[in-house]
Amino acid sequence: MSTLNPKTYSPVAAHRVAFLGLGVMGAPMAGHLARAGHQVTVYNRTAAKARAWAQEFGGAHAATPREAVQGASIVFCCVGNDEDLRSVVLGDDGALAGMAPGAVLVDHTTASADVARELYAAARGRGLHFIDAPVSGGQAGAQNGALTVMCGGDQDAFDTAAPVAAAFSRAFTRMGDSGAGQLTKMVNQICIAGLVQALSEAIAFGQKAGLDIPAVLDVIGKGAAQSWQMDNRGKTMAAGQFEFGFAVDWMRKDLGLVLDEAARNGARLPVTALVDQFYADVQQMGGRRWDTSSLIARLR
Repeated sequence: MSTLNPKTYSPVAAHRVAFLGLGVMGAPMAGHLARAGHQVTVYNRTAAKARAWAQEFGGAHAATPREAVQGASIVFCCVGNDEDLRSVVLGDDGALAGMAPGAVLVDHTTASADVARELYAAARGRGLHFIDAPVSGGQAGAQNGALTVMCGGDQDAFDTAAPVAAAFSRAFTRMGDSGAGQLTKMVNQICIAGLVQALSEAIAFGQKAGLDIPAVLDVIGKGAAQSWQMDNRGKTMAAGQFEFGFAVDWMRKDLGLVLDEAARNGARLPVTALVDQFYADVQQMGGRRWDTSSLIARLR
């Protein structure tokens, strides 16, 4: 089930849309589109998930991406990685093969900037539009319809998609040309990696010092050390609770994209590379599905 928390939807003309990929992010995002009044057809590699979604939200489901996108003015996508993305977009049964001329494909997968530019060119070659639009906010943001979306692509395609995407986002921002959305998401992940490691060390230090950690976090959270990670993960980290969404496996995938891009553009990321290896340690501890705040576990 993809039960949504209440959200007020701004009035916008109803569109016929498709959504490809119904994971922990995609299913609630598609649900918000349906609740906002759009006519939604979904596709998922596991067909049972698509049928269950259609039963819950009243939309339609299709057997292939090509069938799902037929007649849609906007196609949204959220899958796992570059290859998953190519598999639903390209080929005889892919989305581009079924989209009507002028339609817009908005991809919310966290993927490489290279694949974003590749699919942008493939779409343009068919008279279509492609926006790379990775998201931040996690599963809770998807369920609440409060995701932050960072986009790369042409302005006119962005302008077409933005009012519809407001159903599941609190910010939907064009960052530049094709690939800029994915590069912005990489900046986001670099920040998170460093913040979580610093917070892990701070909490572990405070515990060794015999401090009341919830009280410490309450105090320093009112000053310059405050962050979303501290507010939302600090106390659960101290308690050894790591079941709050974005998994270590996914973070390592994202940091791999970051480090690959840095190797190409010459950016020096010593802390990010180190934290990536710390997450590898967590995987070895059996924490592949723990959330990213589990970095503290390797300090105990």
